[in-house]
Amino acid sequence: MKSRLRPRRLLIYPFIFFVCVTVWITWHLKPDDATLPAVTMSDQTLDHFLKKGQIEERDAAAIQWYHAANSRAKITEALKSSAHMIEADILLRGHDPAEPIMAHPPQNDSDITLQEWLKEVMASDKGIKLDFKSLEAVAPSMALLEQVRHDLHGPVWINADILPGPGGKATPLEPQGFLDAVGVSARNAVLSLGWTTGWSSSSENPGYSWEMVRQMENVCSPLVEPVTFPVRASLMPQSFAQLQWLLQQSDRYSLTVWTSLSDTLAVEELMPYRQNVSRSRVYYDLSESQMAQLKGLPGFS
Repeated sequence: MKSRLRPRRLLIYPFIFFVCVTVWITWHLKPDDATLPAVTMSDQTLDHFLKKGQIEERDAAAIQWYHAANSRAKITEALKSSAHMIEADILLRGHDPAEPIMAHPPQNDSDITLQEWLKEVMASDKGIKLDFKSLEAVAPSMALLEQVRHDLHGPVWINADILPGPGGKATPLEPQGFLDAVGVSARNAVLSLGWTTGWSSSSENPGYSWEMVRQMENVCSPLVEPVTFPVRASLMPQSFAQLQWLLQQSDRYSLTVWTSLSDTLAVEELMPYRQNVSRSRVYYDLSESQMAQLKGLPGFS
């Protein structure tokens, strides 16, 4: 009886050895977290306003904007307005205390700091777009943003021009320096990354070149956050192929169409984007009159 059981017992030992080796390999050779593929994030802006019942469909053209809310009076007005998104500019105060304030160059002072501005926004479910004109203002601003992040109820966009674009004369913020300064604050935010641009009524205005969009893709492809590219409306008709290609590189990408008061814009020239790009991926940050013209065109709705 014993002689018959002994071989069976011996078979157990190789099995135990195999299990132990498998466990050891699994534990010691498991991939480090840093090597795991990153989970990409999507733009939740439209979903936020849909859930609030403030828009009826996932159409980015429905989003309304309030600009340059860089004073106490302006942020009060913006919060009472019908705008979904409030845009404001951030600089470091030009004298002590050198803290983040709401101002656009050449201004270097304001009657409201970023900290005070964020406190005003906390009572609202509107989204905010923070526009940075200087790299030194980014890190201290992100520290303030993190302090109140859980008290902000709307989408957060973080904007800067990081590359030279068509006709651009201003110096862009250094791309990696900006992204490093934003750091973890990019979590659950939309990065709005653009080009410096210019426009002239007396000369030909080139569009966004292939080199420009490829440079932008090189910057953005390693990111996991949703990215919107602010593009100047008057330069878009001559840039359709380039910008369409850029959008095709990732479903995290969108466009935000903007214009300057000095630009000449024929809104019908924007229709190729409306007709050939998903309506959830092109925001229109235009004047009321321009939006009315655009919405009145055949094929827009």
